[in-house]
Amino acid sequence: MKKLLFLLLMLLHLVPVLISCSGNSNRSRKPVSSITLLPVQKDYRINEPVTIQVNTKLPNGEIKTIALYYENECIATHTGLNFEVTLEKIKQVGPNSLKVVATKTDGITNTRYKTFSALSDISPENYGIEVIREYPHSREFFTQGLEMVDGFLYESTGQEGTSAIYKISLPSGKVVQQKKLNDQYFGEGITILNDKIYQLTYRAQKGFVYRLTDFALIDSFSIHTTEGWGLTNDGKNLIMSDGTQKLTWISPETFSEVRHLYVASDKIYQEALNELEYNNGFIYANVWSKNYIIKIDPENGRILATIDLSELYSLFSTETPVDVLNGIAFHEESGNLLVTGKYWPFLFEVRPVKSE
Repeated sequence: MKKLLFLLLMLLHLVPVLISCSGNSNRSRKPVSSITLLPVQKDYRINEPVTIQVNTKLPNGEIKTIALYYENECIATHTGLNFEVTLEKIKQVGPNSLKVVATKTDGITNTRYKTFSALSDISPENYGIEVIREYPHSREFFTQGLEMVDGFLYESTGQEGTSAIYKISLPSGKVVQQKKLNDQYFGEGITILNDKIYQLTYRAQKGFVYRLTDFALIDSFSIHTTEGWGLTNDGKNLIMSDGTQKLTWISPETFSEVRHLYVASDKIYQEALNELEYNNGFIYANVWSKNYIIKIDPENGRILATIDLSELYSLFSTETPVDVLNGIAFHEESGNLLVTGKYWPFLFEVRPVKSE
């Protein structure tokens, strides 16, 4: 009985000690911040202001600083737990990132993130077309990329076993030079920069570089996306589409990713971006399975205009079925658009005309 009483007394003595140790009330704990956008809404608009509200809970200790970042740029630093900052304008369409780093006087920090989406602040202008001229085009070509350089048309084609790059006389449609890909590759978009042809493949996550003069293969590179679709360049970097709403700038020397851009109108985020062309500071893009081309602002991703090409389908006979529109180039002399499609028997020179 005495032993039992002794053990109970010892246990009662140890309980407060154990509770104290397990609770560890003196341990420094992280501050926890939350980020709220005002007004609360699903989509915001580029170039419009938004208020960012930061609220921080501090379990113990004292706060030293709370820093707010927008797209990795610090836009505010506070010592109070709760504050608001008005962002004068949203920079880009698509995802925009916020980050809060809260730091206590004892050095303990905590980071919280928030992403919000923004649409364009303008409605795209609408254009139709005036057909200027028809050129012959091979019905064997599953067109993936198109570009005009020094008076010749360069075209890439797809499908395993038939993928190739061609140099073509525009007036006659005759092939004057060609390079076939290995049968394992499905060719995609091409672009020409500094006397080199850059070519994507579809799902092999691989690209190729050829010498422009003789189509000799001189390099290859990895594509850091699941699929390669369209390709163009701005005179400095390659610009790639991957079938999503995103464009990626790639260094032509190191093949590292330079920047990303998301594309949207005032109503939708534009998925299925396909063949690309850069001209006079703007990006033009086919949209997979659609009968129009969009004009994109490369600074912020806004869709500036839509060019409706539906009229071209009426120029084919019912006995000449054709696949989807794909292929954009600019005529070097006239400045007009050159457009075609997969297995189309013609390539068209068109001039955009503003719709009423």
